[in-house]
Amino acid sequence: MYRSNTCGALRASDIGSEVILSGWVHKVRDKGFVAWVDLRDRYGITQLVFDQERTSKDLLEKARELGRETVIQAKGEVIERASKNPNIPTGDIEVLVTELTILNNSLLPPFTIEDETDGGEDIRMKYRYLDIRRNPVKNKLIFRHKVTMEVRKYLSDQGFIDIETPYLIKSTPEGARDFLVPSRMNEGQFYALPQSPQTFKQLLMVGGMDKYFQIVKCFRDEDLRADRQPEFTQIDCEMAFVEQEDILNTFEGLTKHLLKEIKGVEVDEFPRMTYDDAMRLYGNDKPDIRFGMQFGELNEVAQHKDFNVFNSAELVVGIAVPGAASYTRKEIDKLVDWVKRPQVGAKGMVYVKCNEDSTYKSSVDKFYDQEDLAKWAEVTGAQPGDLICVLSGNTNETRAQLSALRMELATRLGLRKSDEFAPLWVVDFPLLELDEETGAYHAMHHPFTSPKPGQLELLDTKPGEVKANAYDLVLNGNEIGGGSIRIYDKETQATMFKHLGFTPEEAKAQFGFLMDAFQYGAPPHGGIAFGLDRLVAILGGQETIRDFIAFPKNNSGRDVMIDAPANIDDEQLKELHLKLDL
Repeated sequence: MYRSNTCGALRASDIGSEVILSGWVHKVRDKGFVAWVDLRDRYGITQLVFDQERTSKDLLEKARELGRETVIQAKGEVIERASKNPNIPTGDIEVLVTELTILNNSLLPPFTIEDETDGGEDIRMKYRYLDIRRNPVKNKLIFRHKVTMEVRKYLSDQGFIDIETPYLIKSTPEGARDFLVPSRMNEGQFYALPQSPQTFKQLLMVGGMDKYFQIVKCFRDEDLRADRQPEFTQIDCEMAFVEQEDILNTFEGLTKHLLKEIKGVEVDEFPRMTYDDAMRLYGNDKPDIRFGMQFGELNEVAQHKDFNVFNSAELVVGIAVPGAASYTRKEIDKLVDWVKRPQVGAKGMVYVKCNEDSTYKSSVDKFYDQEDLAKWAEVTGAQPGDLICVLSGNTNETRAQLSALRMELATRLGLRKSDEFAPLWVVDFPLLELDEETGAYHAMHHPFTSPKPGQLELLDTKPGEVKANAYDLVLNGNEIGGGSIRIYDKETQATMFKHLGFTPEEAKAQFGFLMDAFQYGAPPHGGIAFGLDRLVAILGGQETIRDFIAFPKNNSGRDVMIDAPANIDDEQLKELHLKLDL
């Protein structure tokens, strides 16, 4: 056998035992008459000792020549460590080696395999298999495993059945851009990789599998960022014979279970907030409610003076930043520069310092007196010592800009604490969104989302006012799950397709299989999908998902380790009936 114990298992109670360990050489320390080797595996580090009094000369020399990351097997006796190390679990013991076998030598690694490495991100992604040996990455992958096991346990205990759905499907026009796969056996035709298993899980409900889930890969060919990859993982779930409240209660239960089992945190309250209120109070549909700074709309108290910037604006809105009245003019100027960056896009910012003596000092004192500014403070909830930051302009753009500023200020003030968890349901989304360039409506979520009961008729007269029977679960300012009650009859689905601009022929060509299935006794159903990568990152106290994925892509969608995507040869193109036009 290669090992009797792992490198993290031995304790003082094992002193006197003969053991066999295998792993990677983490470090060698040579003092001439004695050499120590730190042997590492996934479970920890054990110190091996070779000394001239108890070790043969050849064995001591062999130990001295070991290079970092060489794979070895060591046999010996567990002894008490003379100089104990309280920082590691095996710090009370060491192994006096009697036999040493080199299983595989290693080249000098391109970066040090340490918690604090000297390797930059690019080089670590190229040698990801080495990066995984480091504790920060290894522990994140183990953490992800724990989360997924708890998800499976909870859903299985709730009666859900894990069912796989196909990866090779047909391309559909909704959502993001598809990844396409040419078919060799069907000349000129293509599969698509699924953006989600949406239609398949609805078909499973028609099939009578009333509680379905799977932890599944999904694919979207879209621009990348810190929390987005071209291939990502969903916890995909669907239930039959349910209403919205049934789903919210079930998946509140899952979230509570994960917070308790993974983080030791108990959360009782999952507030509900409408989409309209989320946009009005926070400027986005996934608000972080761990802290305040709710928006205060100032049109009524700010558009009555000769300040044309506000008078010409569709929306004047501000937030009260706690304790920030002490900011210097230089610090405030930096905030103004921050909101004027192209990534935010504001033209400027008005500020009001709420002094401790209840007076006010603003950048627009020329236009507004103390009584005016006191009304601003009332609307924004500002207290003495706070700073009011005000933006103005088009409603949607200004809300987005102030939302970005709110999150930036919360980060600077230390209000976004990774060990605090504030879940929130956002409900009553619009069913449709208007494309201002084309004047056409498209589905805010997807075309299978049902309208709120009693609102179907509004599609013909006021389509922009129709609310969706949809819901998002938000955690710490991140959407971790989203879903809806689905349309489950052919007529309603046909009506929805019509309002999305599909002709009957186009709807049948794209989704005829689903509409046909609805004619065979489809039950009322709905579901939700959690973004597993993002959920794991948030539970792990991180903003980015990349380190929680074993082999991630970079921001260009490339796997620099295996050099993918890559060119294919002419013979393969010929088999697929493809020609390149570059």
